[in-house]
Amino acid sequence: MTLTLDATEIKRLWMLIDLSDLYKYGSHHYVVIMSQIIIVAVLKALMFYLIVKILYENKLDMAQPFNHAMGRFISLISYLALGIGFFSAWGMKYTKGLILEGVFMPGLDDMHFDGSDVWLFMGIILLIIAQIFKRGIEIQTENDLTI
Repeated sequence: MTLTLDATEIKRLWMLIDLSDLYKYGSHHYVVIMSQIIIVAVLKALMFYLIVKILYENKLDMAQPFNHAMGRFISLISYLALGIGFFSAWGMKYTKGLILEGVFMPGLDDMHFDGSDVWLFMGIILLIIAQIFKRGIEIQTENDLTI
């Protein structure tokens, strides 16, 4: 997939998103929207990869849940969720601005910009949980050293 195509190819993008009116309106707006779509998709794919990776490598230790691998995993997932929320919100506001200027745009759910507030909320909650895990790891390390 490339960012810029000729006008006839734009109607056959991924998931049949038709951004031909946006491309006719301004190619720089098209590049911005496509960049936001690609960044959100890559962040979601990376988050899914990390979830599969930690399950595949059996790093979930229920006997000692406060370990460095789990703390790092929760931190990374929280940053990815915040990134998805940030770029989705930016894409949503940018799209709404273009609609106000009279450009026909596909729905926000078609471009996967919907739910930005949910991603931001999840990112903040996971960031709090990551801080709790960080403190739990410190207490676990102190207990291991005293025994």
